[in-house]
Amino acid sequence: MIRNANRKPVIDAKECDISGWDMENCPVRDVLDRIAGKWSTLLLEALSRQPFRFGELRRLVPDISQRMLTQTLRDLQRDGYIDRKVFPTKPPSVEYRMTELGHSLFEPLSKVLQWAEANHPSVKAARVKYDESELA
Repeated sequence: MIRNANRKPVIDAKECDISGWDMENCPVRDVLDRIAGKWSTLLLEALSRQPFRFGELRRLVPDISQRMLTQTLRDLQRDGYIDRKVFPTKPPSVEYRMTELGHSLFEPLSKVLQWAEANHPSVKAARVKYDESELA
């Protein structure tokens, strides 16, 4: 990585050379496919703040189905981003919390989320402009 005059990191073209990568086993695709899902980012954002029970997560993201919430949490747990803890209560309660790996992922991901929030109006305007030019 190189730094420009403002001391900001700039990616060196040599670091971005993907020509030698095995695209069938691409680490970037493998990681980003999972975290870029419709629900994963929302759940990671919530769990970056504090642990939540299943029902609490369901209320935080009301338009997610129970089945999709379960599957997304399993996927995030499988990849090591979150942990699931079962408490011996009746009925059993389950709590989800972010792991150290999850927090290390969320640090750069939070920057993308901030960028998306700040630039969403510009992205929407660009889409409208593009769509209008396609109709002309």
